[in-house]
Amino acid sequence: MNQRKVTGGLPFAVTITISVYLALFTTTAIAVEGMWTPAQLPDIERQLKDAGLEIAAADLADLAAYPMAAVISLGGCTASFVSPQGLVVTNHHCARGSVQFNSSEENNYLVDGFVARSKSFELPAAPGTRVYVTTRIQDVTDTIKSELSNDMTSRERYQVIEDVRKRLIAECESGGGFRCQVPSFYGGASYTLIERLEIRDVRIVYSPSDSIGKYGGDVDNWMWPRHTGDFAFYRAYVGPDGQPADFAEDNVPYEPAHFLKVSRAGLSDGDFVMAAGYPGTTRRHTRLSEVEQAFSWLYPTWQSVVTDWVATIEEAAPAGSDARIKYESRLAGLNNFLKNVGGQLEGAERVGLKARRGDRESALQQWVDNDPAGASYSEAFSSLDTLVGDITADARQDYWYRRVTSSQMLGAASDLYRLAREREKPDAEREPGYQDRDLTFFEQRMQVLDRRFDPVVDKAEWLLFMDTYLQQPAEQRVAAFDAALGLDAVADSEAASEILDGFYNGTGLDNVETRLAWMDQPPSAFEASDDPFVQLAVALFDHEFEDEEQSKTFSGRMTQLRPAYMDAIIAYSEAQGQATYPDANSTIRITYGNVFGGSPRDGMIYEPFTRLEGITEKDTGRAPFDAPSRQLERIAAKDYGEYALDDIGSVPVNFLTDLDSTGGNSGSATMDANGNLVGLLFDGTIESVNSDWDYDTRTTRTIHVDTRYMLWVMEKVDAAVHLIEEMTLTTTP
Repeated sequence: MNQRKVTGGLPFAVTITISVYLALFTTTAIAVEGMWTPAQLPDIERQLKDAGLEIAAADLADLAAYPMAAVISLGGCTASFVSPQGLVVTNHHCARGSVQFNSSEENNYLVDGFVARSKSFELPAAPGTRVYVTTRIQDVTDTIKSELSNDMTSRERYQVIEDVRKRLIAECESGGGFRCQVPSFYGGASYTLIERLEIRDVRIVYSPSDSIGKYGGDVDNWMWPRHTGDFAFYRAYVGPDGQPADFAEDNVPYEPAHFLKVSRAGLSDGDFVMAAGYPGTTRRHTRLSEVEQAFSWLYPTWQSVVTDWVATIEEAAPAGSDARIKYESRLAGLNNFLKNVGGQLEGAERVGLKARRGDRESALQQWVDNDPAGASYSEAFSSLDTLVGDITADARQDYWYRRVTSSQMLGAASDLYRLAREREKPDAEREPGYQDRDLTFFEQRMQVLDRRFDPVVDKAEWLLFMDTYLQQPAEQRVAAFDAALGLDAVADSEAASEILDGFYNGTGLDNVETRLAWMDQPPSAFEASDDPFVQLAVALFDHEFEDEEQSKTFSGRMTQLRPAYMDAIIAYSEAQGQATYPDANSTIRITYGNVFGGSPRDGMIYEPFTRLEGITEKDTGRAPFDAPSRQLERIAAKDYGEYALDDIGSVPVNFLTDLDSTGGNSGSATMDANGNLVGLLFDGTIESVNSDWDYDTRTTRTIHVDTRYMLWVMEKVDAAVHLIEEMTLTTTP
């Protein structure tokens, strides 16, 4: 639905206002909830076509065809191939950790940006960075469930599922070059084997400076209007034989089977749009008891904790210092989480989340009561609520212990000791994370710690959490931890400071070679060590093991109860003529809708696009509103090039849609009706964050960076024209 024809020759400001209101009142009915699996798309093809999709739904369901074969995972963010030479586009904030890893006070690529003028200048991404290309999906529900029986204990049930998963993964990875997984859907009602090509040599090609890629910083995070150039480029490399390989000078760019065409024409208000990506976690199908746990206790607690945590890091790592560079990624993550939690709490109150979930459960229960099989469903509901209560009580008791043991050095020591214990077992019997398939990741975690750790900051964090831990009643403290640190006579963190000094002064784990050497040591070497962090890790092992066993028992019980609840949800939805999508679980999903502004509350109007001129209006010359002078000059000169949108009289920077998204969708390919790349999904509005729990038509809006702005910055500001020439641009929708 393009509003340009409606507004004719009216003055520009009036045109925009009418366009916004027309979008509000004519597009609402099209807003679509759902993070759909590719296999579900043919079943909802009529809805997709009615919304504006031009290509066949079957094309989107085929992960080996265009455009889906070009959409890839970074293991936490989404990305896409955009050239036949393995060029990968994703969000700036998804690549920022790699930029930070390569930065120093002398070469601060966060501040200055980075452009490799040729492939020889591309920099290795941070250790552990991967590009995952999905190559096969197979339903393995029957394989797993055939080995389960009703007389199993919850712990036995957990173990059987875990063992079958590991067996399937081992078979999938036997040919080498693949990283496979077996996620569950609908709470364990079904399981899927996903085969993914694992590309291990990933390099930074281009990342705009923070003054473009993070413009607005934490002030604008989750807010609209937005003017953030949240994009960056990696390149995927493989060995000369075309197979995945570790970084080597003679590696060559990966040649993807498909890559996205990049639109220079873009979108207009009301146009159909879709996004393909790997959303992390949603909780749309949770019980009211789980909602109450999150919003009555967990989120308010985190809000207080993270506020103090951010302040502690900022004080211990002054702006501009090497320590601040090391902790930039952590600070960005914490600030993002903090704002998200605030939005969750506010959104839940605004939409009446608890009441809405309660109403849904009442309607479901009423429907179940009229079903011949209703008695079994009701029993599952009751048992599920009881289990949630048990898990909640355990989580609250353990919360402060988890915080006070979150030192990065202690984490490294604990991981290393656990590795030593696990390596005494046959590989198939080891815990996930400690099998042979995981050792490369493990080693890279030990390596990357050098660019993520500072002893002064780590100690400041530890003391922050120590203060609250020491205030907890005896039954919520851990005797092994207290004894190992001698905390019985310690009243507060100030008194504990000297104790902690001994840890940092006496450890060798702050040296990367020492950490790597520990990977080959037996448990006896840890148990005989005089390194204080190693000693503490050994002292806490039994408690950690018992806690893990309890979690496995809870998980096993959940795989019995959650599927029955989801069966009821699915059957109830079908009775209402609706399909049920599974909660997000970091697997590939499609969401669709329209370019769409909105009015999240009375008197507040969100236009669907922002313009270059908005950057100038916000700019103060100080971070986070400190656009590069060259950019400001180009804007002042109205040097729009080929990238202006006539509707708004400027180059569009960011745009809004009513797409359904969540964390993990960052970097998702935003595509037009024919599968051309028109933007990158990078955020949601503050009113939208509550959509992790509940989709609300009026308030759910997703923010994207427009490809026209990306191309404009590359051409006019950062002189990255060689990358534009490498991509295939299209001017047709």
